[in-house]
Amino acid sequence: MSEGQSSAQAPAGARAPVGRPMLSLTLASMMDEVHAHSGAVYLLSPGQPVLEMAVMAGLPRAFAAPWERVGLSAPIPVSDAVRERRLVWVGGEEEMARRYPRIAMVLPYPFSLAALPVATATKAYGAVFVTWPGTHPQELSDWERDHLTAACDRLAVRLERAAERSLPLPSEPDLVAAPLVGGMAGTLGTVEAARMVSRLPYGLCSLDVHGRVGFANAAAAELLGVPVTRLLGAQLWASVPWLNDPVYEDRYRAALFSQHVTSFVALRPPGEWLSFRLYPSTTGLSVRISRARAVAEMNRTAPRSGETPTRLVTISQVLSLAGALTEAVGVQDVVQLVADEIAPAVGSQGLVVLGSRAGRLQVLGHRGYPDPRVVERYDGMPLSEPTPGGQVLRTGVPAFFETREEMERLYPALLLNPSGFAAWAYLPLIASGRPVGTCVLSYAAPHHFATEERSVLTSLAGLIAQALERALLYDAKHRLAHGLQEALLPHTLPPLAGIEAAARYLPATQGMEIGGDFYDLVPAQGMAAAVIGDVQGHNVTAAGLMGQVRTAVRAYTAVGQPPEEVMRSTNRLLFDLGSELFASCLYLRLDPAHGRAVMSRAGHPPPLLRRPDGRVRVLDLAGGPLLGIDGSAAYPSTEVALPPGSLLVLYTDGLVESPGTDFEEALADLGRRLTDLGDRPLDDLADALVRHGADAEGRRDDIALLLLRALPEA
Repeated sequence: MSEGQSSAQAPAGARAPVGRPMLSLTLASMMDEVHAHSGAVYLLSPGQPVLEMAVMAGLPRAFAAPWERVGLSAPIPVSDAVRERRLVWVGGEEEMARRYPRIAMVLPYPFSLAALPVATATKAYGAVFVTWPGTHPQELSDWERDHLTAACDRLAVRLERAAERSLPLPSEPDLVAAPLVGGMAGTLGTVEAARMVSRLPYGLCSLDVHGRVGFANAAAAELLGVPVTRLLGAQLWASVPWLNDPVYEDRYRAALFSQHVTSFVALRPPGEWLSFRLYPSTTGLSVRISRARAVAEMNRTAPRSGETPTRLVTISQVLSLAGALTEAVGVQDVVQLVADEIAPAVGSQGLVVLGSRAGRLQVLGHRGYPDPRVVERYDGMPLSEPTPGGQVLRTGVPAFFETREEMERLYPALLLNPSGFAAWAYLPLIASGRPVGTCVLSYAAPHHFATEERSVLTSLAGLIAQALERALLYDAKHRLAHGLQEALLPHTLPPLAGIEAAARYLPATQGMEIGGDFYDLVPAQGMAAAVIGDVQGHNVTAAGLMGQVRTAVRAYTAVGQPPEEVMRSTNRLLFDLGSELFASCLYLRLDPAHGRAVMSRAGHPPPLLRRPDGRVRVLDLAGGPLLGIDGSAAYPSTEVALPPGSLLVLYTDGLVESPGTDFEEALADLGRRLTDLGDRPLDDLADALVRHGADAEGRRDDIALLLLRALPEA
């Protein structure tokens, strides 16, 4: 949106500012027409693709603090509305969790939202959003849509006219509820009404939308242990120290945002539990306070003398877990990490991580279940089946079951295969705006999931989701890489008269684990041809070129070309293909009946020859440049004696090269190992030679090895 900036915010002093609070009046009228609960107007920042909140109504701005200033590319409704020039409707909590998980994470309350662009046919000026409590129908009615669209169109025209006249928009105050009722406990209407309230045996408080106390009766002051004079004008959780907990503030936010009656219990030190019931309206909250006599039924216990409550997971633990999850590579790494660090931290004894494939559940991993069949029976089950794991994965909304009875009441089919656990937390794993899986935490005993714990578990699920998304992508690439590599390399080596052969291939341990190393053994007119090579690079392109080189060598061998011609023909092919990659190659024609081998080399590491007496020497063969560099290059051949019992070792540089190691020293070390181990059976020798490379951490290059031993005459 190159023109999507509000020139209405012109420099002060250019003209007299607009006289009336245009934005506030428009927003208030819009909310009144459609009976919305809250809303805000955003304007595009001059010269930047950024939306800035200009005015908010109905709720404190702190509720939308994370989105006061957002980029046009941000995955939130107002940004989508401006980018796509359309009304964005989110019909409820489930849809918000599925489409805009970041918002659902911060505001996990039932509400509906509509976001619209404020734009003319040629220019965007900003956006508007309005919200309704969760009681609003899931669909936006036609008349609501028409009213909102018309109001935004009118606002866009006004902003366009103001811009044409260079009239700056002054800052406008947010539209919140009415001011505090008064500064005394008795100012609640008539004197008789105040007397009536003061005689009630339970406490009453009135809070505005900011949580500030406008009225408190004597019973409330007595129950809270704070004088009325200290309560008035202050936020309830700020004036009462033991209520200064994010859990209780969240209940106030939940009531105000959802417009649903909300309750909680809190411990007044040293050991008295109080019950708080919050009755919301658009102007604030009425709070009823009483002693909680049945608090034991809610699975809450007071801390012992001298003990203080501890957080479920500390900030340092969260940071540590986040750092560990970034290091998880594959899906099983993620499952193991969650089992080792996250499940114990939250007191869970069992874990299942679910994904989906082709509309069916996929069990990605599990821990802590004595009978694996209890979990694995869900693998391949259609997502449409009534299971909590599938439901959470489909909707993106978490589910908490505090007892077995609660689970079985909602999902009676689970009675047939009990797992032995008594409580569960089903956490949606949402990444990149979509559910990628479900994390199931299982508890051995009934478990009460308090608000704070649910918030922590949901936050941890976000970290797990990001790691799982990366791991799923890595595993998919891993399977692709290995499938391609296996398709391009020979599955078995053909039997040859007078020659025993063994080969090994090890992928790199970094990157996609795919490269251009290759080998082949080809019967050729009573003799045999062998080739080993290495295409530059470690990607699919390198592997594809490797397949072309291997096919070309086979074709030129089949028509009977000598080694030097095979190399020249293959070089011309690569040069003609115009590839930016080069390849090293070593090609040889074996003639065991006459005890010889003819070799041609293109920039490849020299082969090693172990004589029948055990001595090893490096065959420093003449050769030409890498294949694909010079289309007219020549590749002379060299004949080498190969008496019975001789052993040729062909390899790629990954076997002998590593950071900080001299090539000559590595080659000498390979020769010494070949001297000591060369009499072993060929497969055992191949395993021993590559074992050193296999044990190296962070192996950056592939390893290909081809061993050829001349057999004695039968």
